[in-house]
Amino acid sequence: MSAEILNEEKIQGAIEFHGHSCPGLAIGIRASEAAMKEFGIRSLDEEIVAVIETNMCGVDAIQYLTGCTYGKGNLIHLDYGKKAFSFYRRSDQKGVRIALNAAFFHKMADDMHALQTKRLSTGLSDEEEQRLKNMAKEKIDLVMNADLQELFDIHEAPGPLPAKAKILESVTCSECGEAAMETKTRRFLGQTLCMPCFQKANIEE
Repeated sequence: MSAEILNEEKIQGAIEFHGHSCPGLAIGIRASEAAMKEFGIRSLDEEIVAVIETNMCGVDAIQYLTGCTYGKGNLIHLDYGKKAFSFYRRSDQKGVRIALNAAFFHKMADDMHALQTKRLSTGLSDEEEQRLKNMAKEKIDLVMNADLQELFDIHEAPGPLPAKAKILESVTCSECGEAAMETKTRRFLGQTLCMPCFQKANIEE
């Protein structure tokens, strides 16, 4: 791992931000490293945009390390359930997509999934719990020490560059009286409804 990109202090900071160390967080740390190698900077404002296709633990590492956050509008979530992350630079519209190579630890993933499933259904013995912890640590070590080109499929990101976040007018929901962004409301039977009230009205209909 390139010391000039990620050092132990930054990695520990990502772990503390997330709350614990786990394989998913490690994937986000390394994806952030790959993105920063490509663009060379941490996004202090909105010049770097991240489009993430999962809501897994690694997203916390991406927010902490790259500076792409939900609040700034330069972290966009697509609910595809894929460990894939695209990064774009607004200044030259360059983009790179970083997708986990699923075959990298396929057998270990199967073994861990079996134990995690058993934990939820019948519980694990002390020996099995320790085995699961050991496997998680081994997986973290594999991810953190792997060559980026082996860990990820890295190629040019598909366009177009995501639009900048917009501050839009809020309107009052006719049903609950709460304010909602205008583009997130619906017209229903002559009323302006927020999404929860619109969904409730459709169910009741």
